[in-house]
Amino acid sequence: MHDENAIPAPDGATPAEGAADTPGEGRSRRTVLRAAGLAGAGIGVGAFAGGPAHADAPATAPAAAPADAPDTARAPARKGETMIGVPFQRRSTVRVGIVGLGNRGGSMIDLFLALPGVRVVALCDPVKEKTAAAARKVTAAGQPAPATYTKGEHDYENLCERGDVDFVYVATPWDSHYAICKSAMLGGKHVGVECPLAMRLDELWELVDLSERTRRHCMQLENCCYGKNEMRVLRMAHAGKFGELLHGAGAYNHDLRGLMFDPDYYEGPWRRLWHTRLRGDLYPNHGFGPVANYMDVNRGDRVTHISSFGTPALGLAEYREAHMPAGDPSWKETYIESDRTISLVQTAKGRVIRLEHDVSTPHPYSRINSLGGTKGVFEDYPARIYIEPDHTDDKWADFSKYADFDHWLWKEHANPPGGHGGMDYIMIFRLMQTMRLGLVPDFDVYDAATWTAPVPLSHLSIKAKGAPQAIPDFTRGLWRKARPGMDSEKPKE
Repeated sequence: MHDENAIPAPDGATPAEGAADTPGEGRSRRTVLRAAGLAGAGIGVGAFAGGPAHADAPATAPAAAPADAPDTARAPARKGETMIGVPFQRRSTVRVGIVGLGNRGGSMIDLFLALPGVRVVALCDPVKEKTAAAARKVTAAGQPAPATYTKGEHDYENLCERGDVDFVYVATPWDSHYAICKSAMLGGKHVGVECPLAMRLDELWELVDLSERTRRHCMQLENCCYGKNEMRVLRMAHAGKFGELLHGAGAYNHDLRGLMFDPDYYEGPWRRLWHTRLRGDLYPNHGFGPVANYMDVNRGDRVTHISSFGTPALGLAEYREAHMPAGDPSWKETYIESDRTISLVQTAKGRVIRLEHDVSTPHPYSRINSLGGTKGVFEDYPARIYIEPDHTDDKWADFSKYADFDHWLWKEHANPPGGHGGMDYIMIFRLMQTMRLGLVPDFDVYDAATWTAPVPLSHLSIKAKGAPQAIPDFTRGLWRKARPGMDSEKPKE
């Protein structure tokens, strides 16, 4: 195991671990929720923040903690320099290691292999058959056979020590994300992880700290931020089409009952078991990330408090009664996760964001994806818009009329391959592009921690009957400075 206080050297050697996390993501982990002693959803705060220079440069001396405003008072002392605005080191080829080869990782590897200037050099999953299948994809794409790591739950640590890996992609069950991200950065690697970043507030702070100390980016790979509608709304918001922004909404409302009880979809009941441990919003990132981008959260505004409410937990038990045979292990489970959680998030500028989560009841898929301001509103599922002075009849208008605002990524890749309508490909293309060209990534560890903070905080708020919970300022005051995000300019290759 790594010494958690050591600064990683930019090289290393071998890894392993299991598989997936968003809808349609399976996973490969035979032991589940080993760190789920989550009765109180850990609120202990770890520490960290700090500086410019290259993302691959050695860490510099710790910077002083900002003392300019009360809203930074709760942040732990800095132990490094900020990663805001820190570019990747330019490289001709990005060497990728993948940890987790279930439904999600096993499909995302195709996108890495489809990109020029990207090599998949190492694979890790304790399920040998999944690792072998992924390795065959690599050689079929004309790349050298990758190193494989299949020796148990922690073999990913060996992958993270390799000297020929630049970036570690993590698609494993949620409870393992924190440990794998930590191992990657301590091994000198940049790391991108599927949602959520971690399950505890103290873990979020520690990952912020490690990113700053090791000069390695730790990113939440939030594919929904790269959706075509989301990127169009982002550019329209920045162009002032909605006027002064006032409110937004995002959600993960997706009926997963059948998948969570399917013995063959997820390897083990890891996802369903979280419904026995937390009552809050288990998966806020898909809805929160895009709206945070619209409002320039961490780039001129910040989220300050969250109040959450939850319904009774009835849906999974009713589904089990109707579909699961007597003696099934699920009958030993008691579900406490609210069938629907609704959270209100306040920003420093007074804006309001509504978040919803519901995977336990019948519901057509929806991320809501709404944004409103003084000149009008957009709502998705289905996409529709009403903004002045373009519309004056109080009737929803055709959003497709605003295709001129499409992001350059969607204009350049009109029919991208891959799942989720192409957003997965757009995300991986852009991430690998920023690494090859030595650019600042579209989002950073502060965004990752912010978008994930509702997981533990909504749980605490629901337990406290909706009492507001403070959302930490992971930037330690640097949110006040406007800076670029996903509304990027097309770079020159």
